Amino acid sequence: MKTESILVRGVNWLGDAVMSTPALQRLREARPDAAITMLTPEKLRELWMNHPAIDRVLTFSPNEMVFSLGRRLRAESITTALILPNSPRSAIESWLARVPRRIGAARPWRGWFLTEALPARAAESPMVKRSAQETRLLIETGIAIRQPAPPPGAHHLHQYLHLTSALGASLEPCAPVLKVADAAVSAVAEKFEAQPAATRGRPLIGINPGAEYGPAKRWPKERFIEAAVGFARLQRADWWIFGGPAERPLAEEIASGILQGAGAGAKVECLAGRTSLGELCAALKCVNVLLTNDSGPMHVAAAVGTPVIALYGSTSPELTGPGLPGDPRHQLLREPPACAPCFQRECPIDYRCLSALTVERVVTALAKAVAGLPNRA
Repeated sequence: MKTESILVRGVNWLGDAVMSTPALQRLREARPDAAITMLTPEKLRELWMNHPAIDRVLTFSPNEMVFSLGRRLRAESITTALILPNSPRSAIESWLARVPRRIGAARPWRGWFLTEALPARAAESPMVKRSAQETRLLIETGIAIRQPAPPPGAHHLHQYLHLTSALGASLEPCAPVLKVADAAVSAVAEKFEAQPAATRGRPLIGINPGAEYGPAKRWPKERFIEAAVGFARLQRADWWIFGGPAERPLAEEIASGILQGAGAGAKVECLAGRTSLGELCAALKCVNVLLTNDSGPMHVAAAVGTPVIALYGSTSPELTGPGLPGDPRHQLLREPPACAPCFQRECPIDYRCLSALTVERVVTALAKAVAGLPNRA
């Protein structure tokens, strides 16, 4: 019988959730006999249903009040709460549930609700937004004042490892991993009429043109089309365009542009808004490479083992790069001006960090990513 009951309050965003998987692995190694429950937003439930470090999944809806959630948790006989988000609410939930031991990062307005508020790590590098005024000043004056480069160990996956270390877990990083069954990959390939990888005659390339954070993360849609068409001049490929329901018009426009530019024989499928989260994981495992903005699907693709070409604008790959930092399978492309990274959702000037990423550079990256794969008509 498991006597220790650990509640992990999961993070709220898909990319952050994937970056927390190394910490969950280390937690399971440190507490092999504990009953570990993941408390997660309903939208991320499928991500955790078959995770080997998790025994049980509890969810909450966006409109559930903190008092209601606290009452539900109170009936779970939890002995320890490990709170991964930095918000006051996430700490209040476990306090209302009367969990005896409550561990989380020391942040404003929530220390009173924790029994163990962990101080910041030496390598912690917060994402400090540049103001619009500062951005304009840097560009107008031509002064290349950059924010200090993040130190080694600044990547966000280390923050989650830091929290689990309070329960004796190792701080040694490992790659984020999501397990996807072969049957799920076969099912999604059949649903969207793609050949299995073993018999595929040409590369299947994924494009993820959206980013929920904001337009300062999104490479222009015209360039995604130009890059796909430019690559098609080098070799034939099939294309899957990813995105959520709100991004379907964008994905359809890109799919149409590729079809028009790549000529007869090009097969392009728009998956935006047509997959559950579980199907998204399987579909990202199905493709040979994903061309993507810095986004949740970028992290998922890397975690299921798919090479990623990641395009960075306002954010920093040192903090939120895909997979384990330094993984040579992934290509991280950026051309930062003096004002980058600014971590803004919208650019106050002209999105020069994104426009500096050329189509030619992306085509070269695609060619490198699929080198050695079958290239039959």
